[in-house]
Amino acid sequence: MPIISPSVLACDFANVQRDVEMINNSNADWFHIDIMDGVFAPNISFGFPVMKAMAKHATKPLDVHLMIVNPDQYITHCKEAGAEWVTVHYEACTHLHRTIQAIKAQGMKAGVALNPHTPVSVLEDIIIDLDLVLIMSVNPGFGGQSFITNAINKVYKLKALIVAANAPTLIEVDGGVNDQTGKQLIDAGADALVAGSYVFKSDDPVATIDILKGL
Repeated sequence: MPIISPSVLACDFANVQRDVEMINNSNADWFHIDIMDGVFAPNISFGFPVMKAMAKHATKPLDVHLMIVNPDQYITHCKEAGAEWVTVHYEACTHLHRTIQAIKAQGMKAGVALNPHTPVSVLEDIIIDLDLVLIMSVNPGFGGQSFITNAINKVYKLKALIVAANAPTLIEVDGGVNDQTGKQLIDAGADALVAGSYVFKSDDPVATIDILKGL
């Protein structure tokens, strides 16, 4: 069964604790937390104080996605705020290997995200060091965008790269995930699905998570 990581960017910010408890009580596996700086991604989400507040109530791992420039300066903040997984963008890291090692040195799992225009081949020389690769199936910044179908081809290519390297890397996909796109992604080799609007805007989020979990 796939790992399901609901994106709290799509939750009701006036009722964050309620939505955190909903995820706790569902069959979801992780909390996907997008940290944006308004520079790398054209939006500002929430920062580490809010994340730390969520961590107090969350009973599942925090899957943190840093959509920011110079993520190295915030790795310690992630650890202190309760992150278990930290994913940085390939496009934001000049010295990606060093950044990955810094995340692991803090005892966290390290991931790399790829924007829609970035080919998976750029990870060939570092795939063995990665715990996770996050394929963006929308452009970073806002929830509710339409799924970019080329993401399915990228998952196939990434899976082949992982198998060839005998790497332990998980494949996660974020953006426009629903029951239909999710099934295609799982069939292509994805291990984890991030879903925001599809979960939180549904009439029954817990049941919607079950649908994704059953793909």
